[in-house]
Amino acid sequence: MKTVTSKDGTLIAYEQSGSGEPVILVDGALCSRAFGPMPELAKLLAPHFSVINYDRRGRNESGDTQPYSPEREIEDIETLIQAVGKPVFLAGVSSGAALSLKAAAAGLNIKKLALYEAPYMVDKTGHQPPPDAEAQLKALIAADRRGDAVKFFMKDMVGVPPFIVFIMRIMPIFSKLKAVAHTLPYDAAIMNGFVLPVQEAASVKAPTLVGGGEKSPASMQNSVKQLAGTIPRSELKMFKGQTHNISMKVLAPALIEFFNK
Repeated sequence: MKTVTSKDGTLIAYEQSGSGEPVILVDGALCSRAFGPMPELAKLLAPHFSVINYDRRGRNESGDTQPYSPEREIEDIETLIQAVGKPVFLAGVSSGAALSLKAAAAGLNIKKLALYEAPYMVDKTGHQPPPDAEAQLKALIAADRRGDAVKFFMKDMVGVPPFIVFIMRIMPIFSKLKAVAHTLPYDAAIMNGFVLPVQEAASVKAPTLVGGGEKSPASMQNSVKQLAGTIPRSELKMFKGQTHNISMKVLAPALIEFFNK
């Protein structure tokens, strides 16, 4: 494990593997180097790139200086880029894709950008997160109801069926989710009401791969396509047979091809 110190003094933990052009991976909600898809993706990319897999602030071994704002997370990515010392490829999944978009719009030294299913809501079809999701999450965390915060995120925000949420609450995985539940309001803040940030997307200068799953809900597919149509130098790729939880063995070859162009 390595660390860098972000602008506000927060220690950000990361691992670096492989060699070649640098790629920074940006997790979605509840995930870190200890849990989620990025460790597998890092292994798949390491034979081709120098891969940086980091803990977003508040997760696993990274610090959590308060008060929180999405700008601090952009600074975390900027600090990692400065540690690399050259332009990077940036790849984000779900709310990590939304954070990656913000980083690119902020003018960070990003050579190419890859975004998989940032969960913006561009129409009224499908499941709709509550408009006050961030406030509800903050209230649950303030009351130390971490399990309820995870349940709210899964059922009310993501739309996971209640019986699946019930099953997950009695599985060992749930303790890992509760351990980072306090960061759920951070992801809600990044999503900013789940409205597609047209101005930010239109300002991105880096060539961008925008990905989505052909088995994802129609609302998510519409969001992905609209985002791709808003980013000036974008390429849309819909992955056959994939949902929001894309297989890293499917995603990795697409990233390798795109970053090597």
